Amino acid sequence: MTERTTEHTPEQNAEADSDENRRQVLYWRLLARLFDHEEQATLESASLAVVEDIGLPSGLLDPGTSVDSIVQRHPELASEFDGLMVPEPDDGRDRAAEVRRAALVSKVLLNVFAAGSGTVTAGQLSRWQSDAGWLERALGCRPGELRGGRPGGGHAGRGAGPAGTGGRGATPDLGRLIPTIGPELSAIEADLVKRMHLREVLADPTLAAQLTPSMSLIEQLLRDKNNLSGVALANAKALIRRFVDEVAEVLRTQVAQATAGALDRSVPPKRTFRNLDLDRTIWKNLTNWSPEEERLYVDRLYYRHTARKTTPQRLIVVVDQSGSMVDSMVNCTILASIFAGLPKVDVHLIAYDTRAIDLTPWVSDPFEMLLRTNLGGGNDGPVAMAMARPKITEPRSTVMVWISDFYEFDRSQPLFEGIEAVHRSGVKFIPVGSVTSSGRQEVNPWFRERFKALGTPVVSGHIRKLVHELKTFLA
Repeated sequence: MTERTTEHTPEQNAEADSDENRRQVLYWRLLARLFDHEEQATLESASLAVVEDIGLPSGLLDPGTSVDSIVQRHPELASEFDGLMVPEPDDGRDRAAEVRRAALVSKVLLNVFAAGSGTVTAGQLSRWQSDAGWLERALGCRPGELRGGRPGGGHAGRGAGPAGTGGRGATPDLGRLIPTIGPELSAIEADLVKRMHLREVLADPTLAAQLTPSMSLIEQLLRDKNNLSGVALANAKALIRRFVDEVAEVLRTQVAQATAGALDRSVPPKRTFRNLDLDRTIWKNLTNWSPEEERLYVDRLYYRHTARKTTPQRLIVVVDQSGSMVDSMVNCTILASIFAGLPKVDVHLIAYDTRAIDLTPWVSDPFEMLLRTNLGGGNDGPVAMAMARPKITEPRSTVMVWISDFYEFDRSQPLFEGIEAVHRSGVKFIPVGSVTSSGRQEVNPWFRERFKALGTPVVSGHIRKLVHELKTFLA
C-alpha cells in the first residue's frame, strides 16, 4: 500500500495562512477586550475587516449588542451558535470555517465574561442572563444548566460527556472546562445581582418584570426578604414562586422516570390490552400453529405484571441552610414536596445552621418552606440531629438524607457519633455533599473518609443520583 499525500498549490497555502492570521486577529482582540475594556484601535479595525469579509454582521464586535439582538436580525445564525463550542470528530481542518467560528465564539465569550463594573440595571442583568444562556447552548447544554438554575439531564446533543478537541480546531476540552465554567458563570451572575439595587428594582413593577429568576437571584431574594415590604415583597415572592415552579416541573419528571422498585408478582396482572405481552403470548402458543391454514390459534393470553411492591416509608431530609448551601436548600425543599405527594411516603424536612427549624408542616409547599428559611450562619449538626432522631419510629422503614458540606463548628465527632448510631439502628443513611444541577460538591475530608468506612459513601452531588437512591429505597 502507498500513502496518499495531499499537495497544496502555493495559492492554497497562502489562503490557509491568511485564514490562520484572520482567526488569530479575532482571538487577540477577544483577549485584549477581556483584560482591558479600552479598545485597541488596530485590533478593532482589523477584526471589523475580517468580519465584514466573511459576510458576518459587524454587530458581533459590539459588546453592547446582545446575542438575542444579533439572532433576531440574522435568524440564520441561531443554528450556528447551538453547539458552537462542542468538539466534533477530526475529519480535516476547514480553516475558513474556523475563522467564522472564531468570530461567533468571541461574541459569546466577550458578552458573558466582560461584565464590566458599577451599578447594574434589571435590563442589563436580563441581557447577561440571555447571553449566558447562549454560551451554555454553545457548550451543548440547556440555558441555565451550568449556572445551577434548572436541573438538567446532562449535556445535550454532541456535547454529552467528556470530550477532547476535535475538528473545531480551537475548541476547548469540554470535559475539563465545564466543571470550571459553571461556577464562574454563577459567580459572575451573583456579582451582577449584588451590584443591582434590587430593592428599588423590585419596588417598580415594570423593572421587576424584566428580571429572570435564577439561583443567584433567588439566593439574594431569600437573604433580603426580611427587608422587603409592600410591592417589593410581592414581586420578590412572585419571582421565587416562578422559579420554584420551573424547577419543580423538571424534578417531577426526573422522579417519575426513576426506577420505582421491584415488580410484585403476587398480584395478578390486569387483563387489559395495554398490559398484553404479545411476544410471550405468541411464543407460548406456537404449538398451535396450523401450517395448512397459516394461522396461529391462541389458547391463552399472557399479560405483563405492572404492580410494584410498596410499603409505608418515612423520609427524613436534613439540609444545611448555611450560605454555601443555597442551591441545595432550594432543590431539596422542592424535591421533598414532590416525594411528599407520593403514596405511602411520610416526609419530614429539617433545615439548620447554628439552629434547627422543622419545616415539616409546610413540606407540601416548597414556596412557603423557602420563605421560612434563614440563610447564613455556620454549621451545628448535632442540633439538627437532636431534632431528627425523635422522628425515627421504625428504623428499618426510614431513610435519612443529610445534605451538607459537613464543615462543623468543632463538633465533628459528636455529629458523626449521632449519625453512626442512627445508621446502626437500621436507618438507611444517605450523606450528600450538595444537591445541584451541575453535580458539584465539596465535603469535609474527615467526614468523607468516615462515611466510606461506615459503608455509607457520600452520594454524588447531582440531583438525579439522589432521586434514583430515594426511589430505589422507597419503592
